[in-house]
Amino acid sequence: MAPYTPGEQINEEGWTKLNTNENPFPPSPAATDAAAAALEQLPLYPEPTSAELRAVAASRAGLSPDHAIAGNGSDDLLNLLVRTFSGADRPAGALDPSYSLYPVLAAANGSAWRDIPFREAFRLPVEDILASDCQLFFLTRPHAPSGVAFPLSEVAALAESLDGILVVDEAYGDFAADSALPLLREHPNLVVTRSLSKSAGLAGLRIGYALADPGIIALLDRIRDSYNLDRVAQAAGAAALRDEGYLEAIVGKIAYIRDFYAGEFAGLGWQVFPSQANFLFVEPRRADGTTGPEVAADLFAHLRAHRILVRRFPKHPLTRSCLRISVGDEEQMLRLWNTIRQWQENE
Repeated sequence: MAPYTPGEQINEEGWTKLNTNENPFPPSPAATDAAAAALEQLPLYPEPTSAELRAVAASRAGLSPDHAIAGNGSDDLLNLLVRTFSGADRPAGALDPSYSLYPVLAAANGSAWRDIPFREAFRLPVEDILASDCQLFFLTRPHAPSGVAFPLSEVAALAESLDGILVVDEAYGDFAADSALPLLREHPNLVVTRSLSKSAGLAGLRIGYALADPGIIALLDRIRDSYNLDRVAQAAGAAALRDEGYLEAIVGKIAYIRDFYAGEFAGLGWQVFPSQANFLFVEPRRADGTTGPEVAADLFAHLRAHRILVRRFPKHPLTRSCLRISVGDEEQMLRLWNTIRQWQENE
Protein backbone atom coordinates (compact mmCIF):
# COMPACT_ATOMS: atom_id res chain seq x y z
CA MET A 1 0.00 0.00 0.00
CA ALA A 2 1.10 3.58 -0.65
CA PRO A 3 1.50 5.67 2.53
CA TYR A 4 -0.06 9.05 3.15
CA THR A 5 2.19 11.93 2.10
CA PRO A 6 1.89 14.94 4.41
CA GLY A 7 2.73 18.49 3.41
CA GLU A 8 6.38 19.42 3.46
CA GLN A 9 7.71 20.51 6.85
CA ILE A 10 10.78 22.77 6.95
CA ASN A 11 11.79 23.87 10.42
CA GLU A 12 14.20 26.62 9.48
CA GLU A 13 14.10 30.36 9.91
CA GLY A 14 13.09 32.47 6.94
CA TRP A 15 10.43 30.22 5.41
CA THR A 16 6.78 31.20 4.94
CA LYS A 17 4.70 28.04 5.43
CA LEU A 18 1.42 28.20 3.57
CA ASN A 19 1.16 24.53 2.63
CA THR A 20 -0.42 22.63 5.53
CA ASN A 21 -3.39 24.81 6.55
CA GLU A 22 -2.04 25.61 10.00
CA ASN A 23 -3.39 28.55 11.97
CA PRO A 24 -0.99 31.52 11.71
CA PHE A 25 -2.21 32.95 15.02
CA PRO A 26 -1.55 31.66 18.56
CA PRO A 27 -4.13 29.55 20.38
CA SER A 28 -6.36 30.87 23.12
CA PRO A 29 -4.45 31.96 26.25
CA ALA A 30 -6.95 29.86 28.19
CA ALA A 31 -5.80 26.81 26.23
CA THR A 32 -2.10 27.43 26.83
CA ASP A 33 -2.74 28.05 30.54
CA ALA A 34 -4.68 24.79 30.80
CA ALA A 35 -1.88 22.94 28.99
CA ALA A 36 0.72 24.38 31.35
CA ALA A 37 -1.31 23.28 34.37
CA ALA A 38 -1.68 19.77 32.94
CA LEU A 39 2.09 19.47 32.57
CA GLU A 40 2.33 19.36 36.36
CA GLN A 41 0.46 16.03 36.35
CA LEU A 42 2.52 14.15 33.76
CA PRO A 43 3.34 11.18 36.04
CA LEU A 44 -0.37 10.27 36.00
CA TYR A 45 -2.29 8.68 33.14
CA PRO A 46 -4.90 10.93 31.51
CA GLU A 47 -8.61 10.47 32.06
CA PRO A 48 -9.23 7.52 29.72
CA THR A 49 -12.42 8.75 28.03
CA SER A 50 -11.55 12.47 27.68
CA ALA A 51 -14.82 13.05 29.52
CA GLU A 52 -14.47 16.82 29.95
CA LEU A 53 -13.57 17.40 26.31
CA ARG A 54 -16.46 15.20 25.17
CA ALA A 55 -18.90 17.13 27.36
CA VAL A 56 -17.74 20.53 26.10
CA ALA A 57 -17.76 19.44 22.43
CA ALA A 58 -21.24 17.94 22.73
CA SER A 59 -22.60 20.95 24.60
CA ARG A 60 -21.50 23.33 21.81
CA ALA A 61 -23.72 21.32 19.46
CA GLY A 62 -26.62 21.13 21.92
CA LEU A 63 -26.06 17.41 22.54
CA SER A 64 -25.38 15.21 25.56
CA PRO A 65 -21.87 13.79 26.19
CA ASP A 66 -22.86 10.30 25.01
CA HIS A 67 -23.03 11.76 21.49
CA ALA A 68 -19.30 12.62 21.51
CA ILE A 69 -15.92 10.92 21.34
CA ALA A 70 -12.45 12.50 21.36
CA GLY A 71 -9.34 11.36 19.54
CA ASN A 72 -5.70 11.98 18.76
CA GLY A 73 -6.64 14.37 16.00
CA SER A 74 -9.71 13.72 13.88
CA ASP A 75 -7.54 11.28 11.88
CA ASP A 76 -7.65 8.93 14.88
CA LEU A 77 -11.44 8.94 14.67
CA LEU A 78 -11.44 8.40 10.91
CA ASN A 79 -9.30 5.33 11.55
CA LEU A 80 -11.74 4.05 14.17
CA LEU A 81 -14.62 4.52 11.74
CA VAL A 82 -12.82 2.53 9.05
CA ARG A 83 -12.06 -0.28 11.48
CA THR A 84 -15.61 -0.36 12.83
CA PHE A 85 -17.76 0.03 9.73
CA SER A 86 -15.79 -1.27 6.74
CA GLY A 87 -13.99 -4.40 5.62
CA ALA A 88 -13.25 -6.61 2.63
CA ASP A 89 -16.99 -7.07 2.02
CA ARG A 90 -18.11 -3.66 3.32
CA PRO A 91 -16.59 -1.03 1.00
CA ALA A 92 -15.65 2.44 2.13
CA GLY A 93 -15.38 5.37 -0.26
CA ALA A 94 -14.92 9.07 -0.82
CA LEU A 95 -14.95 11.62 -3.60
CA ASP A 96 -12.01 11.71 -5.97
CA PRO A 97 -10.13 13.94 -5.35
CA SER A 98 -10.50 14.33 -1.61
CA TYR A 99 -8.46 13.88 1.58
CA SER A 100 -5.87 11.30 0.57
CA LEU A 101 -5.66 9.68 4.01
CA TYR A 102 -9.04 7.96 3.61
CA PRO A 103 -7.92 5.25 1.14
CA VAL A 104 -4.71 4.75 3.12
CA LEU A 105 -6.72 3.92 6.24
CA ALA A 106 -8.94 1.58 4.22
CA ALA A 107 -5.94 -0.22 2.72
CA ALA A 108 -4.34 -0.65 6.15
CA ASN A 109 -7.58 -2.24 7.37
CA GLY A 110 -7.98 -4.51 4.36
CA SER A 111 -11.20 -2.71 3.43
CA ALA A 112 -12.57 -2.52 -0.09
CA TRP A 113 -12.38 1.02 -1.46
CA ARG A 114 -14.45 3.07 -3.92
CA ASP A 115 -13.42 6.37 -5.51
CA ILE A 116 -16.43 8.40 -6.65
CA PRO A 117 -15.42 10.93 -9.34
CA PHE A 118 -16.95 14.35 -9.80
CA ARG A 119 -19.14 14.77 -12.89
CA GLU A 120 -18.69 18.55 -12.64
CA ALA A 121 -15.82 20.24 -10.85
CA PHE A 122 -16.51 20.09 -7.12
CA ARG A 123 -20.28 19.60 -7.47
CA LEU A 124 -21.55 16.83 -5.19
CA PRO A 125 -22.55 13.74 -7.28
CA VAL A 126 -25.28 12.56 -4.90
CA GLU A 127 -26.81 9.95 -7.20
CA ASP A 128 -23.44 8.40 -8.01
CA ILE A 129 -22.62 8.06 -4.33
CA LEU A 130 -25.97 6.45 -3.62
CA ALA A 131 -25.54 4.09 -6.58
CA SER A 132 -22.24 2.83 -5.15
CA ASP A 133 -22.15 0.00 -2.65
CA CYS A 134 -20.29 2.01 0.00
CA GLN A 135 -21.17 1.04 3.55
CA LEU A 136 -19.03 3.91 4.85
CA PHE A 137 -18.65 7.17 2.95
CA PHE A 138 -16.36 10.08 3.82
CA LEU A 139 -17.46 13.54 2.72
CA THR A 140 -15.09 16.43 3.41
CA ARG A 141 -17.12 19.60 3.93
CA PRO A 142 -15.71 22.12 3.26
CA HIS A 143 -14.10 19.99 0.62
CA ALA A 144 -10.37 19.49 0.46
CA PRO A 145 -8.55 20.63 -1.56
CA SER A 146 -11.09 22.98 -3.19
CA GLY A 147 -12.56 24.63 -0.06
CA VAL A 148 -16.08 24.34 -1.52
CA ALA A 149 -18.92 23.67 0.95
CA PHE A 150 -21.53 21.40 -0.64
CA PRO A 151 -25.16 22.48 -0.04
CA LEU A 152 -26.57 21.12 3.23
CA SER A 153 -29.72 20.05 1.42
CA GLU A 154 -27.63 17.65 -0.65
CA VAL A 155 -25.81 16.36 2.43
CA ALA A 156 -29.19 15.71 4.08
CA ALA A 157 -30.44 13.88 0.99
CA LEU A 158 -27.32 11.75 1.02
CA ALA A 159 -27.71 10.88 4.71
CA GLU A 160 -31.40 10.09 4.19
CA SER A 161 -30.83 7.59 1.38
CA LEU A 162 -27.36 6.15 1.98
CA ASP A 163 -27.50 2.52 3.12
CA GLY A 164 -24.54 2.91 5.43
CA ILE A 165 -22.61 5.40 7.55
CA LEU A 166 -22.04 8.93 6.24
CA VAL A 167 -19.07 10.73 7.77
CA VAL A 168 -19.02 14.49 7.21
CA ASP A 169 -15.44 15.52 7.85
CA GLU A 170 -15.61 19.11 9.11
CA ALA A 171 -11.91 19.65 9.77
CA TYR A 172 -12.47 23.14 8.34
CA GLY A 173 -16.01 23.48 9.64
CA ASP A 174 -15.45 26.50 11.88
CA PHE A 175 -14.62 28.58 8.79
CA ALA A 176 -17.82 27.61 6.95
CA ALA A 177 -21.12 29.46 6.85
CA ASP A 178 -23.03 26.43 8.14
CA SER A 179 -22.50 22.92 9.48
CA ALA A 180 -23.95 19.42 9.19
CA LEU A 181 -24.22 19.21 12.99
CA PRO A 182 -27.97 20.10 13.07
CA LEU A 183 -28.63 17.10 10.82
CA LEU A 184 -27.47 14.68 13.52
CA ARG A 185 -30.86 14.73 15.25
CA GLU A 186 -32.61 13.48 12.11
CA HIS A 187 -30.06 11.01 10.75
CA PRO A 188 -28.73 8.29 13.08
CA ASN A 189 -26.31 7.10 10.35
CA LEU A 190 -24.50 10.47 10.29
CA VAL A 191 -21.14 11.18 11.93
CA VAL A 192 -19.56 14.65 12.02
CA THR A 193 -15.84 14.89 12.78
CA ARG A 194 -14.09 18.06 13.90
CA SER A 195 -10.46 19.11 14.43
CA LEU A 196 -8.85 21.67 16.74
CA SER A 197 -5.77 21.84 14.53
CA LYS A 198 -7.09 24.53 12.19
CA SER A 199 -9.39 27.04 13.87
CA ALA A 200 -8.12 26.56 17.44
CA GLY A 201 -4.44 26.61 16.48
CA LEU A 202 -3.63 23.37 18.33
CA ALA A 203 -2.17 21.30 15.48
CA GLY A 204 0.84 20.41 17.63
CA LEU A 205 -1.37 18.67 20.20
CA ARG A 206 -3.46 16.57 17.77
CA ILE A 207 -6.99 17.01 19.13
CA GLY A 208 -10.17 15.95 17.37
CA TYR A 209 -13.67 14.84 18.20
CA ALA A 210 -16.67 13.25 16.54
CA LEU A 211 -20.39 13.69 17.19
CA ALA A 212 -22.92 11.00 16.32
CA ASP A 213 -25.74 8.84 17.61
CA PRO A 214 -24.82 7.30 20.99
CA GLY A 215 -24.98 3.83 19.43
CA ILE A 216 -22.24 4.72 16.96
CA ILE A 217 -20.15 6.35 19.69
CA ALA A 218 -20.45 3.20 21.84
CA LEU A 219 -19.11 1.07 18.97
CA LEU A 220 -16.15 3.38 18.41
CA ASP A 221 -15.41 3.27 22.14
CA ARG A 222 -15.09 -0.52 22.01
CA ILE A 223 -11.96 -0.38 19.87
CA ARG A 224 -10.56 2.99 20.91
CA ASP A 225 -7.18 2.90 22.63
CA SER A 226 -7.80 3.28 26.35
CA TYR A 227 -5.61 6.42 26.58
CA ASN A 228 -5.95 7.78 23.06
CA LEU A 229 -5.64 11.46 24.01
CA ASP A 230 -2.99 12.72 26.40
CA ARG A 231 -3.59 14.84 29.49
CA VAL A 232 -2.21 18.07 28.03
CA ALA A 233 -4.29 17.77 24.85
CA GLN A 234 -7.48 17.07 26.79
CA ALA A 235 -7.02 20.14 29.00
CA ALA A 236 -6.05 22.48 26.17
CA GLY A 237 -8.84 21.24 23.91
CA ALA A 238 -11.59 21.72 26.47
CA ALA A 239 -10.31 25.20 27.34
CA ALA A 240 -10.07 26.22 23.68
CA LEU A 241 -13.67 25.15 22.99
CA ARG A 242 -14.92 27.01 26.05
CA ASP A 243 -13.21 30.23 24.92
CA GLU A 244 -15.75 30.80 22.16
CA GLY A 245 -15.09 34.53 21.90
CA TYR A 246 -11.42 34.01 21.10
CA LEU A 247 -12.21 31.24 18.62
CA GLU A 248 -14.76 33.39 16.79
CA ALA A 249 -12.34 36.31 16.63
CA ILE A 250 -9.53 34.25 15.12
CA VAL A 251 -11.84 32.52 12.65
CA GLY A 252 -13.24 35.90 11.61
CA LYS A 253 -9.77 37.33 11.09
CA ILE A 254 -8.66 34.39 8.96
CA ALA A 255 -11.89 34.52 6.93
CA TYR A 256 -11.37 38.24 6.31
CA ILE A 257 -7.81 37.70 5.03
CA ARG A 258 -9.01 34.75 2.93
CA ASP A 259 -11.77 36.72 1.26
CA PHE A 260 -9.54 39.75 0.66
CA TYR A 261 -6.93 37.71 -1.19
CA ALA A 262 -9.58 35.73 -3.04
CA GLY A 263 -10.57 39.06 -4.54
CA GLU A 264 -6.96 40.00 -5.27
CA PHE A 265 -6.26 36.72 -7.08
CA ALA A 266 -9.51 37.01 -9.02
CA GLY A 267 -8.37 40.49 -10.05
CA LEU A 268 -5.35 38.88 -11.70
CA GLY A 269 -7.72 36.83 -13.85
CA TRP A 270 -7.11 33.63 -11.85
CA GLN A 271 -9.83 31.09 -11.20
CA VAL A 272 -10.51 31.15 -7.47
CA PHE A 273 -12.81 28.48 -6.05
CA PRO A 274 -15.31 29.77 -3.44
CA SER A 275 -13.56 28.70 -0.25
CA GLN A 276 -15.21 28.25 3.14
CA ALA A 277 -12.01 26.87 4.66
CA ASN A 278 -8.75 28.45 5.82
CA PHE A 279 -7.12 28.12 2.42
CA LEU A 280 -7.62 29.20 -1.18
CA PHE A 281 -7.58 26.87 -4.17
CA VAL A 282 -6.57 28.82 -7.24
CA GLU A 283 -5.64 28.28 -10.87
CA PRO A 284 -2.78 30.73 -11.57
CA ARG A 285 -2.61 32.55 -14.88
CA ARG A 286 0.40 34.12 -16.56
CA ALA A 287 0.29 37.72 -17.70
CA ASP A 288 -0.21 36.44 -21.27
CA GLY A 289 -3.34 34.51 -20.16
CA THR A 290 -1.95 30.97 -20.21
CA THR A 291 -2.88 28.45 -17.54
CA GLY A 292 -2.28 24.75 -17.02
CA PRO A 293 -0.10 22.27 -15.10
CA GLU A 294 3.13 23.84 -16.35
CA VAL A 295 2.08 27.29 -15.15
CA ALA A 296 1.14 25.94 -11.71
CA ALA A 297 4.41 24.02 -11.48
CA ASP A 298 6.42 27.09 -12.50
CA LEU A 299 4.78 29.33 -9.88
CA PHE A 300 5.16 26.61 -7.25
CA ALA A 301 8.90 26.40 -8.00
CA HIS A 302 9.25 30.20 -8.02
CA LEU A 303 7.61 30.49 -4.61
CA ARG A 304 9.73 27.71 -3.17
CA ALA A 305 12.88 29.35 -4.51
CA HIS A 306 11.84 32.40 -2.50
CA ARG A 307 11.26 30.23 0.59
CA ILE A 308 7.46 30.21 0.38
CA LEU A 309 5.72 26.84 0.62
CA VAL A 310 2.29 26.19 -0.90
CA ARG A 311 0.69 22.86 -1.88
CA ARG A 312 0.45 21.32 -5.33
CA PHE A 313 -1.58 18.24 -6.36
CA PRO A 314 -0.28 17.31 -9.82
CA LYS A 315 -1.76 13.80 -10.16
CA HIS A 316 -5.47 14.57 -10.72
CA PRO A 317 -7.00 16.36 -13.74
CA LEU A 318 -9.13 18.61 -11.48
CA THR A 319 -6.17 19.75 -9.38
CA ARG A 320 -3.01 19.62 -11.48
CA SER A 321 -3.38 23.18 -12.83
CA CYS A 322 -4.03 24.63 -9.37
CA LEU A 323 -2.28 25.49 -6.14
CA ARG A 324 -3.65 25.37 -2.61
CA ILE A 325 -2.57 28.31 -0.47
CA SER A 326 -3.10 28.29 3.30
CA VAL A 327 -4.27 31.61 4.71
CA GLY A 328 -1.41 33.18 6.65
CA ASP A 329 -1.22 36.33 8.69
CA GLU A 330 -1.03 39.76 7.10
CA GLU A 331 2.77 39.75 6.80
CA GLN A 332 2.91 36.26 5.30
CA MET A 333 0.21 36.99 2.75
CA LEU A 334 1.83 40.26 1.71
CA ARG A 335 5.12 38.45 1.14
CA LEU A 336 3.29 35.85 -0.93
CA TRP A 337 1.51 38.54 -2.96
CA ASN A 338 4.69 40.47 -3.73
CA THR A 339 6.47 37.28 -4.79
CA ILE A 340 3.60 36.34 -7.11
CA ARG A 341 3.64 39.77 -8.71
CA GLN A 342 7.39 39.44 -9.20
CA TRP A 343 6.80 36.10 -10.95
CA GLN A 344 4.31 37.73 -13.30
CA GLU A 345 6.55 40.68 -14.09
CA ASN A 346 9.56 38.45 -14.85
CA GLU A 347 7.77 36.21 -17.36
